[in-house]
Amino acid sequence: MAVTISVTVLLALAAALLLRARRVGLGTAAVLWLSGFTTASTGLADPVNTFLAALAHIATNH
Repeated sequence: MAVTISVTVLLALAAALLLRARRVGLGTAAVLWLSGFTTASTGLADPVNTFLAALAHIATNH
């Protein structure tokens, strides 16, 4: 029996470990974790992509 782990779960764990080791800040860890949803194309991928597109739109039209 094969055990699979989603890319989202792996990136969330990586973000948590990096935060715990104080290697990255909260913002960087959030970007890492959100990119997991985009990469994995989970059910939350569309809202996360919309949110990231809105942030990019705000940043470019500021």
